[in-house]
Amino acid sequence: MGIAAKELCQHVIRPTLAYLNRHCASAEALLLGSAASQSALGSALHDRRGHGLYRIGEHRHRAVWDEYLALDPELASLVRGLASQHAFLGSPHLELTVNLRYSTAIAWMLVEAQAPLLPPADDLQALARIWRQVFSPQGRLRDFTEAWETCINQKLPQLS
Repeated sequence: MGIAAKELCQHVIRPTLAYLNRHCASAEALLLGSAASQSALGSALHDRRGHGLYRIGEHRHRAVWDEYLALDPELASLVRGLASQHAFLGSPHLELTVNLRYSTAIAWMLVEAQAPLLPPADDLQALARIWRQVFSPQGRLRDFTEAWETCINQKLPQLS
């Protein structure tokens, strides 16, 4: 059993995107659908493919820091501000599993680093294409839409 979609959106995704000054309904929908596709909204937070809601692998976690965030110290500081003070230094990848806001920020940085044009929040096929590009290159578009149907129940939480 994962996290309720509405609560994940309201208490994790939306405030994280707002904190990063990246909030929009399409970004919320993409991250919500990605969490549904990657981990069934937190039903499985760790496996060989990666850590946390978005199943981010250690290599990709390091790469987003080295190849994207390192180029923007202000943004890097904002993202680092979401991580635990001491735990991050000892086990940075564990933050992806135990810290939902940090994991969400890193997931968004992975999206942003690829600079896709975001479709409308209700265009599931277009969101699925971005999900596949960023999170699951071997995934099928229907994996995203089926996860949406299963985990989010055809109801987009109040996105704004």
